[in-house]
Amino acid sequence: SLIPYHDKYKLTYGDSQICTVLARSFADIGDIVRGRDLFIGYNQKEKNRREKLEKNLQKIFGDIYKELTKNAKKGAKDLYNGDDNNNYSKLREDWWAANRETVWKAITCSEKLSNSKYFRGTCGDNENTATLTPSHCRCDGSNANQVPTYFDYVPQYLRWFEEWA
Repeated sequence: SLIPYHDKYKLTYGDSQICTVLARSFADIGDIVRGRDLFIGYNQKEKNRREKLEKNLQKIFGDIYKELTKNAKKGAKDLYNGDDNNNYSKLREDWWAANRETVWKAITCSEKLSNSKYFRGTCGDNENTATLTPSHCRCDGSNANQVPTYFDYVPQYLRWFEEWA
């Protein structure tokens, strides 16, 4: 959990609500899973760790691809065909879209987030009537399965401009 690091972060970068910090981390995870992370590391050790992570993700998505296309499942083969470098870009996008809610729940499962609200109304289908997350940086009621951020769909370099400006 990032909660223990939040106070230290606030000393350096000013006030930023924990839900916003978690949303930024969530978006970074989305970039990594989808193979779009622009950050390559500060030093050789970090670069090597990033390369190893990417190779592991390519293997994982390769295994998922093999399972999906086993027994000549033509639909899956057609859908995910044409990925020459074995990056499985389309499959990774689809996996993220299908699992982003579960990833958000995992990031926000700590009881220490019980009083944490997102900085603006994000729960609901209408921007004008959207409500705040009541606790755990999550929506509730009929919107309980809604991730209250779309940072993961904002290009990483634009998020960096906003975050570090």
